[in-house]
Amino acid sequence: MPRRTRKRRSASKNRAPRSPDRCRPVPSRQAHPLFFQDEARVGQKGRTCHLWWVKGQRPPGLCDQRFDWTYIFAAVEPATGAEFALVLPTVSTVTMSLFLTEFANTLAPDDHAVMVLDGAGWHGSAALAVPDNITLVPLPPYSPESNPVERIWLYLRERFLSLQVCPD
Repeated sequence: MPRRTRKRRSASKNRAPRSPDRCRPVPSRQAHPLFFQDEARVGQKGRTCHLWWVKGQRPPGLCDQRFDWTYIFAAVEPATGAEFALVLPTVSTVTMSLFLTEFANTLAPDDHAVMVLDGAGWHGSAALAVPDNITLVPLPPYSPESNPVERIWLYLRERFLSLQVCPD
């Protein structure tokens, strides 16, 4: 019996098409800074973190049942260590557009930055407002290890963002 295959779904209507209009060529007057962008959710999520402990005993540490979080948007240029970050309340096309606008304002007037980002839905939305001095380059699917900003989140969570209880 022949195996049935599912038809490939058409592109989402909210997703921007991969067309020459969307992928602008980078002006070639000079070397362009290469930034990597990502966002991370941080905050209080009920448990402070996972601990290995003796079975049958409670581990020492803080406990709070409240939930509250925020999102850090960051862009890093690994070659020079230049960075830019914003703390925003949500992740959406609107907040990503705000991040890109604020990031573009930090660039010199004659600079054109190339920004590599993952495939989150709000990164490729047709409603995303991309400034003229930024070109977005998506990472291949399922390749977060290619984004150096992921290592920054790991470092921050291990050293500063774990074992914390937010004050009232």
